[in-house]
Amino acid sequence: MIKKLKEELKSQCDTKFKGNIYHYLQVNFAYNSNKIEGGHLTEDETEEIFETNSFIPKSDNAVKLDDLIEMKNHFRLFDYCLDIIDEDLTKEIMIKMNMILKRNTTDEDNPRYNVGGFKIMPNKIGLINIINTSAPEDVEKDLDNLLKKYHQLKKVTIEDIVDFHYQFESIHPFGDGNGRVGRMIMFKECLKNNIMPFIVFDNDKSYYMRGLKKYQEDKMFLIDTIKHEQDLFESMAKEMLDFKLEEK
Repeated sequence: MIKKLKEELKSQCDTKFKGNIYHYLQVNFAYNSNKIEGGHLTEDETEEIFETNSFIPKSDNAVKLDDLIEMKNHFRLFDYCLDIIDEDLTKEIMIKMNMILKRNTTDEDNPRYNVGGFKIMPNKIGLINIINTSAPEDVEKDLDNLLKKYHQLKKVTIEDIVDFHYQFESIHPFGDGNGRVGRMIMFKECLKNNIMPFIVFDNDKSYYMRGLKKYQEDKMFLIDTIKHEQDLFESMAKEMLDFKLEEK
């Protein structure tokens, strides 16, 4: 099933085919990953932007330009992920992912965010139960060590990918966009290693965040949360991929 999923995602991406797995993932991945980070666009608005490159606001609330830009950028980021599915993960790929996500945003114009490179100012995760992250001067060394350990694995499992995600988020290498880049990396690495991918749904944000914050105490909370998301995605994927194309 993973083989067919990869083939269909690439094929549907190339043709911009609507109404199936690629369309579903673009809309739901962008909506939920941005929502987790505080995005204000609705799921319907996200789909309109993807389909028509425009949308009619459903409320009188002002829409931030960065919300619109980052939603469109997430669509581009997903396409980039499909282009490099089978490539080994590198620091350069991580930087490119962050650049795509933050292109043309106000952060790109702010030197404090250092879009196009790693963070130059300290950052933390959360305000309560804070996760301390790598100091800016340690980011490249910590990423090198993380990637070296990861690439030494003989067979990558979902547990390895979740562990990598925790370590990546603990380094928090960018001025902004770490969560979205981190979740895209998980999606890419699942497909590369023939593992069922998943979307972290905003409805499960509290479990996901608790899993990250409590990971050192109990790894299974985050792992079980991710496996739950896998089950949801697999059920949907089986339904959408239940077809055969007749050769002409």
